[in-house]
Amino acid sequence: MNKVILIGRATKDWELRYTPSGVAVANGNIAVDKPFTSDGERKADFIDLVAWRKTAELAANYIRKGQRFGLEGSIQVRKYEKDGQNRYAYEVLVDRIEFLESNRNGNASEGQDPFANDGKPVNLPDDDLPF
Repeated sequence: MNKVILIGRATKDWELRYTPSGVAVANGNIAVDKPFTSDGERKADFIDLVAWRKTAELAANYIRKGQRFGLEGSIQVRKYEKDGQNRYAYEVLVDRIEFLESNRNGNASEGQDPFANDGKPVNLPDDDLPF
């Protein structure tokens, strides 16, 4: 079984591009907090991410640097050559994204839930109530 579940913060905006055949692919990075160390410092792991198709477009359109989100996916290893040496890149292939806080620009059309409870009272006339 190869399953990864992470919660963290985006370290940058996702980069969206398209393959020559028109398939969306996006790359991002997530900082996942580790427990405090003995000297009280907080550390994080920085993990490379890749998403394809609709998941790629969703990530690129709605996840911004510093935004907290969760994801499910799997580890994949990419082999490539650099300076005549074989290299390996480990990254998470993202299958599913869950937004854990609203987009920071405050625009509901940018991924916020327009029906979310914002703590403000709702003024409804009695005629609008179903009872």
